[in-house]
Amino acid sequence: MANIVIVGAQWGDEGKGKVVDIYAYYADAIVRYQGGNNAGHTLVVDGEKFVFHLIPSGILHKGKYAVIGNGVVIDPEVLLEEIYSLKQRGYLEDDEKLVISETAHVILPYHKAIDIARERSGRSIGTTGRGIGPAYEDKMARVGIRMIDLTDEMILRKKIVINLQEKNYYLTNILKEKPMDAEAILEKYVSYGEKLKRHLADTSIFIHNMIRRGYSILFEGAQGTLLDVDHGTYPFVTSSNAVAGGACSGAGIGPTLIDGVIGVSKAYTTRVGGGPFPTELKDSVGEYLRKRGCEFGATTGRPRRCGWLDILVLKRAVRVNGLNGIALTKLDILSGLDVIKLCIAYRLEGKILEEFPSRTECLDNCEPIYEEIEGWKEDLSGCRDFNDLPSNAKRFIRRVEEYTGIDVCLISVGPQRHQTIMMKNPFR
Repeated sequence: MANIVIVGAQWGDEGKGKVVDIYAYYADAIVRYQGGNNAGHTLVVDGEKFVFHLIPSGILHKGKYAVIGNGVVIDPEVLLEEIYSLKQRGYLEDDEKLVISETAHVILPYHKAIDIARERSGRSIGTTGRGIGPAYEDKMARVGIRMIDLTDEMILRKKIVINLQEKNYYLTNILKEKPMDAEAILEKYVSYGEKLKRHLADTSIFIHNMIRRGYSILFEGAQGTLLDVDHGTYPFVTSSNAVAGGACSGAGIGPTLIDGVIGVSKAYTTRVGGGPFPTELKDSVGEYLRKRGCEFGATTGRPRRCGWLDILVLKRAVRVNGLNGIALTKLDILSGLDVIKLCIAYRLEGKILEEFPSRTECLDNCEPIYEEIEGWKEDLSGCRDFNDLPSNAKRFIRRVEEYTGIDVCLISVGPQRHQTIMMKNPFR
């Protein structure tokens, strides 16, 4: 049995929700290992649309365990709303299969207030305002509140009171916002603890026990490689390690237990929020991709910036994640274009760059060097085998494989589960 990590290979929003949903059929448990409700995984099942923010998107398969690991930062209110919504729609009936790490950190109201105020104050980097960054800051500063703390009112009160001494000073004197009331926060979060405590466990032990018994685990990442706090376009990144290595620290397992890593990439490139984007298209082609691909953020609704597929981004994703394969999504969106471009290098100050540079500031001056591939007009939504694809679509895929050095293992040609070409199955 295999243990597989699914990661975003671009700036997030690559279609990981659908890919996780497909591979979850072959796994016994799906583990979310980092990020918070700033992530939104969208998938369509039997014509019904689902957007997940905290619960692993593989939960739509009955009988699967859904695990929220210690590397996730949790807004309890959002989590409870998501649980309720799923139950209302006939899912998560056996909610004992939802397991939450007791050591996952909690997003508090002051985290969200700080996040929103910073975005308004001229320090904007395009965050969702959900409090994720400030929650991770407290985690690293060793003043964070964890899920297990919500089950002990005395411990929780002490931590909230101590934290608010600093947070309220920062809110009122630096950010010019209103202070927070400790008692109001305490009352609400104690009630959250009461509702969620039966799901809490040492998820590291839980996952290890499953692996020891021969079960398969799918580790679900949020955001994407270029949003990783260490390997992304810093500072326009998220606050956690979105790369495959984050699955080890964010779930409490060792790297020897990982059998493979699949990177999810669109057939073009998008990103939400601020930050450099060398292949961004601010013309009619970019608008064509946005409209055809319904490129609007699942969490915020913000329109995504669109551009051509960037091979340098994918090469970095292959390297820092140790990818074994690429799940290529939204290939169908490229249908109708006369010419499709692949960015194969950058030109910077007269030099040719074939690897994605670490210095974010230079990216605004990087000129993409493109290889052009003749487009196709055919509708791909009915394709179920690689040989069903038009010759130019097949050529596009083969060029991606040649430049990245790894195989495309899955091709998505529509939002539905069945609109998929499975080239190789990492669980077999």
